Amino acid sequence: MSEKSAVVTFDGKSAELPVRSGSIGPAVVDIGSLYKQTKMFTYDPGFTSTASCESKITYIDGDEGVLLHRGYPIEQLAEHGDFLEVCYLLLYGELPTKAQKDDFDYRVTHHTMVHEQMSRFFTGFRRDAHPMAVMCGCVGALSAFYHDSTDITDPHQRMVASLRMIAKMPTIAAMAYKYHVGQPFVYPKNDLDYASNFLRMCFAVPCEEYVVNPVLARAMDRIFILHADHEQNASTSTVRLAGSSGANPFACIAAGIACLWGPAHGGANEAALNMLAEIGTVDRIPEYIAKAKDKNDPFRLMGFGQIESQVMKTGMIAEATCIGKPFTIIPMVVTEVQDVIAAGQYRPTDQLIDVQQLARPGTLTTYLEPLFQGQLFDIPPGSSCIANAYTSNHDALHEPGISTWRWAYLHIIDTVGLVHAAILRLQALLLPVQTLVLTGH
Repeated sequence: MSEKSAVVTFDGKSAELPVRSGSIGPAVVDIGSLYKQTKMFTYDPGFTSTASCESKITYIDGDEGVLLHRGYPIEQLAEHGDFLEVCYLLLYGELPTKAQKDDFDYRVTHHTMVHEQMSRFFTGFRRDAHPMAVMCGCVGALSAFYHDSTDITDPHQRMVASLRMIAKMPTIAAMAYKYHVGQPFVYPKNDLDYASNFLRMCFAVPCEEYVVNPVLARAMDRIFILHADHEQNASTSTVRLAGSSGANPFACIAAGIACLWGPAHGGANEAALNMLAEIGTVDRIPEYIAKAKDKNDPFRLMGFGQIESQVMKTGMIAEATCIGKPFTIIPMVVTEVQDVIAAGQYRPTDQLIDVQQLARPGTLTTYLEPLFQGQLFDIPPGSSCIANAYTSNHDALHEPGISTWRWAYLHIIDTVGLVHAAILRLQALLLPVQTLVLTGH
């Protein structure tokens, strides 16, 4: 915290407000006393310039590709740790010792079973019920079973509720999948790790032994790590808002799941599938491409990864990876960039990003073509893709008289590009696994 202050002046009245600085990220103006001093409120309906709380848990910067959990970069945690170690870090603020890790794993593992009456709860749903509807109902129903961990003012009860939620969520998700496909529920096994247990509960059947593929288990575990916490996004904020009333913690998590269901949040994948169903046949693809290019048409292509960049220009070199051509990096070139965006005009369907990212300058439609002919021929239409576009500073770095600071700055930019390229290659490995595992195909 600092002793700096900001002065707001309106209609001859001034209010001096404290400026707070965190360990990372932009400083904030504390407006807590604004109304008392000026009889005025602030107006920021999208929280585009508002910090809703003070947190020491996660820091995320989508523009820079930064995700930190308690100060640890996500790439280090994904490479050297596992999901339960990241959970321990998020809950306790520090990485565990071996003894602490073993104890934490034991406590989570021995909470994976759900009350047997929960299995009968599923029969109240139709077989074709939306999986998020089932998750909302079943997670909310946990509040009717566990009455010894509902006092969120008690640190011990909070931790017990947290452990139960971490442990039972894969079990409930697997049961929802099994109920949908008409197969019997598979109970968890305490001798398996977290990700392997989830895969077994999803895909094992009683009539034969199921051996978990360790490569898929490790990939699944890394997917869990990458989704462990994304700061104050829409679902997290929903849980916090519901919890502020002192409500049952399991009911609050159910509220967060309902928020995650939305097409502007976790439901973006479903929006992409609905778009493909709307298009229907291959011969209608050109019609919908034309609709997507028409600035006056509300239709938007869903399911294509966003390219995040401060500057986007025609001719920039890019790379893409697509689920239709797994484990492959495709060299691309930017051929066209939307030249106009109306300031402040956003629609939830315009972008497949978290609500917290609406503060970014905006989403532009960018068209890319393969750098070498024929590289997209074997990719099915509608395949979900992720793309990066890169800025080249080669010429600028060799300009005569370049200052040391500018030389260092441009090298930093190029280094960030290399990091993003490395992340894209990790995504190329995880994308097909994520799609196949999470969709059950």
